[in-house]
Amino acid sequence: MATFRPGIRRGLPRTPAGEPWPPADSAAVGVADAPATGSETEAGAAIPSTGSGAEAGAASPVAELVEASSQVTVDPSTSSGTEAGAVAPSTGSGAEAGVALRRGLPRVAGGEPWPPTTGGGRSALPAPAPAAPEANIPPEPEASIIAAAAAASPSTAPADGRGADVRRGLPRTPGGEPWPPAGTVGAVEAAAAPSPAAPATDPDAAALAPASPPAAKAPAPTGPRAPLPFTRTVWAGPAAAYRSEPKPEPKRYGPFTKGQWAGAVILGGGGLLVAAAMAVLFVRAFLSLGFMQDFLATYPGEYHLPEGAPVGIPAWLGWQHFFNAFLMVLIIRTGLTIRSEKRPTVFWAPKRNPKGKTSLTIWFHQSLDLLWVVNGVAFVVLLFATGQWMRIVPTSWEVFPHALSAALQYVSLDWPTENGWVNYNALQQLAYFSTVFLAAPLAIASGFRMSGLWPKGNKKLSAAYPIEWARTVHFPVMLFFVVFIIIHVFLVLATGALRNLGHMYAAQGSVDPTAYADNWTGFWLFVASLVVIAVAWIAARPMTLAPIARLFGTVSGR
Repeated sequence: MATFRPGIRRGLPRTPAGEPWPPADSAAVGVADAPATGSETEAGAAIPSTGSGAEAGAASPVAELVEASSQVTVDPSTSSGTEAGAVAPSTGSGAEAGVALRRGLPRVAGGEPWPPTTGGGRSALPAPAPAAPEANIPPEPEASIIAAAAAASPSTAPADGRGADVRRGLPRTPGGEPWPPAGTVGAVEAAAAPSPAAPATDPDAAALAPASPPAAKAPAPTGPRAPLPFTRTVWAGPAAAYRSEPKPEPKRYGPFTKGQWAGAVILGGGGLLVAAAMAVLFVRAFLSLGFMQDFLATYPGEYHLPEGAPVGIPAWLGWQHFFNAFLMVLIIRTGLTIRSEKRPTVFWAPKRNPKGKTSLTIWFHQSLDLLWVVNGVAFVVLLFATGQWMRIVPTSWEVFPHALSAALQYVSLDWPTENGWVNYNALQQLAYFSTVFLAAPLAIASGFRMSGLWPKGNKKLSAAYPIEWARTVHFPVMLFFVVFIIIHVFLVLATGALRNLGHMYAAQGSVDPTAYADNWTGFWLFVASLVVIAVAWIAARPMTLAPIARLFGTVSGR
């Protein structure tokens, strides 16, 4: 009974870009425990066990190698421990008597692995003679076979007696030395290298070998690189050795980053200045025409108030003006915060409805709205109670041509003579009327629809006034207030700051527009109001608002 190894480990290829060695269809070599006759071989065996006549004369070193291998005997009792690579005779008869031989390195440069294959893709050799029971397997049978083949063909050795170097491969046994052994390198080369004058003795190897085999590549050196044989003129740039990490995405405030906002402000401001300069030049040239001079004489910019209209600005109006500015600034700030606040950190809930939780910013915004509405209602009531409404409510259709005249005079920088202590010009009157009686009611109505005070259970009322309409109106109204405040403060300071601030903040004035021109009382009251507004702007934070909010509800974190 023969014992075979389960598989053969495949190593490096024997030719450049070839497959791993040995091929995948190579059979493992076993050890026979019964001899077979030398005249019986496998079907298609290329190497006969015996020969005579011309066949014997044409025998190659393969036959001699096979004859030497046939002298190796195996003890049947120790066949299970035979090393890998031992020759295993067949236990069959007839055509099945041949056994597979493991193929090794090629014997010529660029040739096929040795020994050559038969038509069936396997190497065959005759069965060995019966082994004596006492015989043991040599420690290196493959080395003995190679040495015998080298001794059988001494004529193939080089003339100088030195064997060429052979690359040593993987070990044939676990834990063994690389193959072939170091002492048999010369003999292998001598047996494998044919004489230049003699033709190849193996017709299969001669037919398969290329006409001019390419030289095998030497392995790349692993030591330090040898110096260049020429002067170096090109060096790798910094990108070859170092690649900088991509910069993080800059933080955006709305659609732009800080740099983009700065560029937009600079470009936009420059464009506005150029447009303003062109508008001033155009309007001044237009007002210099004859018919425009007549228009300015007919409509100087203001018309007379009705009989009984009050003169001067009372103190309550100055205080109402301050409270209105204070609340409006904080309302705009909290409104913008609500639009940009993605995940609130502090919440407020009313005591009667703990589930009605909302962010602390929204609670503060709605509280300011309520105070602003209360202040506005008081302002309107006092306007009609004291007759001050005639100063900001148009009482004649002449207000429109006078407003156009005042607008052209403002654009031309030849501002109309005004005295707010007695009367506002037509453009001021229309602006104040629009702010108090149009923009303020729209802001209140849209804000009430979006607030928690809206009766959400009334489906008919909610369907009649959708919340989308309120959102569409509320933000543009806020922008209107911002533009109005900017233009209003600019004109107050540009058309006589001391006189105008004295009227509004100190309730000081005269029918003569030149009076109180050097009175600084109103100015310092104005500065004090700005300080109060700035402190409130900075203090409007959750740490400050939470104690106040706890008086009206429950404050909690996320």
